[in-house]
Amino acid sequence: MEFSDLQSLPYLSVVVPVYCSEDCLDGLIETISQSLAGTDWDYEVIMINDCSPDRSWDAITSICHSNANVVGLDLRRNFGQDNAIITGLRIARGKFIAIMDDDLQHDPHDLPRLLSKIGEGADVVYANFDKKNHNWWKNFGSWFNGKVAEWVIGKPKGLYLSPYKVIRKEISDLICIYDGPDPYIDGLIFQVTSRIDQIPAKHHVRYAGRSSYTFWKSLRVWARLAFSFSVHPVRFVTTFGFGFAALGLGLALFVVLYRMLAPEDFPADAVGWASLMVALLVVGGIQMIFFGILGEYSGRTYLKVNNKPQSAIREIVNGKINGVVSESIEHSWRKV
Repeated sequence: MEFSDLQSLPYLSVVVPVYCSEDCLDGLIETISQSLAGTDWDYEVIMINDCSPDRSWDAITSICHSNANVVGLDLRRNFGQDNAIITGLRIARGKFIAIMDDDLQHDPHDLPRLLSKIGEGADVVYANFDKKNHNWWKNFGSWFNGKVAEWVIGKPKGLYLSPYKVIRKEISDLICIYDGPDPYIDGLIFQVTSRIDQIPAKHHVRYAGRSSYTFWKSLRVWARLAFSFSVHPVRFVTTFGFGFAALGLGLALFVVLYRMLAPEDFPADAVGWASLMVALLVVGGIQMIFFGILGEYSGRTYLKVNNKPQSAIREIVNGKINGVVSESIEHSWRKV
């Protein structure tokens, strides 16, 4: 890339994963434009259609044809939100990169404040929502996910892992080195930097339509956090196993001593089948859970070894910006 090309790079890239949000996209682009109208920043918006079953891709294509600042990517199948995001990060060319949802629950007018905060020296700045307009189970899941993140990736207490954030380009480049099939953006961030901050922000009601995020999708995202970036769960299983072994040994010694010191309490008919069956069911259930945890690690390793792709791009609209083909676009095509 020549020096003149470097001068044309945007100041801000906004990466937006899109799924079932055809009625939100025009409003999103208009609001982003309004929020940045008072600045002199060059910007681009990268919208990644994660194989939406509705007409989201048609809406993206229409927007791209009328707005040169918008780049559209269409994935060949549904890969998941984090896979779509990391695909967009590889395309992004801005000095700073914002990641936000497609439904305007994240207010684009917070972008200048996020960028102002990151200008103070942080590598990543999250938008911290005091109140979130989600279902109760999703709010609970977000809280639980935060607690697990404190244990697994060392997230500081009081920091909310918001899907709305701004990161530096160099942090994005480090994240994009990851080539596993199940990326988790926040987990990758904590692997490369601890210079993280947040600002208060308001979480709005969805602009249009209904969320397609189900309980099972949230559970899969949690599994990425729990099993992709730490061996803590395996160590927990090992510790728990040692604990059960010690408990079993202690109870065995207790029974032997009890039998020797009080044989009258052990008549021939004191078999205790009910207690035995309950113990077997409990211990067997715990073993199956532990085998499941080990299986998660083995399965993810298997998929990584077999080079399961993170994503596959079907089409790019506005891939050429000001006559310059982004090197990161070429890299993304080679990667997938």
